[in-house]
Amino acid sequence: MDLNAVKRIPQRDGYGQGLLSLCAARENIVVLDADVAASTRTNWVRDQYPHHFYNLGISEQDMVGTAAGLALGGMIPYVSTYGVFLSGRAFDQMRTTVCYNNLKVRFGGAHAGISVGPDGATHQALEDIALARVLPNMTVIAPCDSEQTRKAVIAAADLDGPVYFRFGREPVPVITDETTPFVLGKARLARQGTDCAVVACGAMVYEALVAAERLATQGISLRVLDLHTIKPLDQDAVLDAARTCGAVVTAEEHQRSGGLFGAVSEVLARTCPVPMEAVAVQDTFGESGAPEALMDKYGLNAAAILQAANRCLARKG
Repeated sequence: MDLNAVKRIPQRDGYGQGLLSLCAARENIVVLDADVAASTRTNWVRDQYPHHFYNLGISEQDMVGTAAGLALGGMIPYVSTYGVFLSGRAFDQMRTTVCYNNLKVRFGGAHAGISVGPDGATHQALEDIALARVLPNMTVIAPCDSEQTRKAVIAAADLDGPVYFRFGREPVPVITDETTPFVLGKARLARQGTDCAVVACGAMVYEALVAAERLATQGISLRVLDLHTIKPLDQDAVLDAARTCGAVVTAEEHQRSGGLFGAVSEVLARTCPVPMEAVAVQDTFGESGAPEALMDKYGLNAAAILQAANRCLARKG
């Protein structure tokens, strides 16, 4: 794949396309939105399948409670709004009403990560993976591009229990296609390597592939693991990467604490301790700015992954 020639499409487009496919095929799919339908692409459902769509207004807690009732009635609701508001404002309803009862509610956390850009810290979901994955029964998915987001939305429809998706607003490189395998709970080996492994999710998978190409020119073989399902974690794939490569870097558009780095290090600390580095937001809030400039400032890019891999290799010996 020519990484310089890939097209860029917002992940939220994949979310909307997945919902359209589900609504076209099944009457028990309902889509709930918190008055941000154009932003989440649920306006596509509203316009084409209005009987599947409900706008609950800017009332995230009520929306989650309503979704729980619909799930108890045999429907499969997809709750859609900004991830920062969903995981933050409606955490109690997600925890006690949905997860405690293990209901089949799907949470679409849009505009995740610092790349939301000009909206600033209040709208940049940098803690949502941590908040979602700590909840019992919750499946947590962070797709790498629009096509994988579409597949995840469809694949999760019949999964038991609640599901949290996180996806961004800005166009990101499309590095998978219709033929690329996607299995919930199973990591995708995006690039084989033996010297160091990068376990990445979301838009950082592309950055890891770019870093791998740059390191290859130095004779360093970087494995890239697309860990789209953060919970349940594919422990076999993570352990194989650690045992084969002897060093692991995690890369995520999220706080260092509690997210992908936390999930991976929890596994490796118990089973296969190796040198590790985390490419993530380092315990700080974001700020308003252009998406690409923010990703660079906060060290969420291929250059940061390359540097982290070199630090790991130095510790590996």
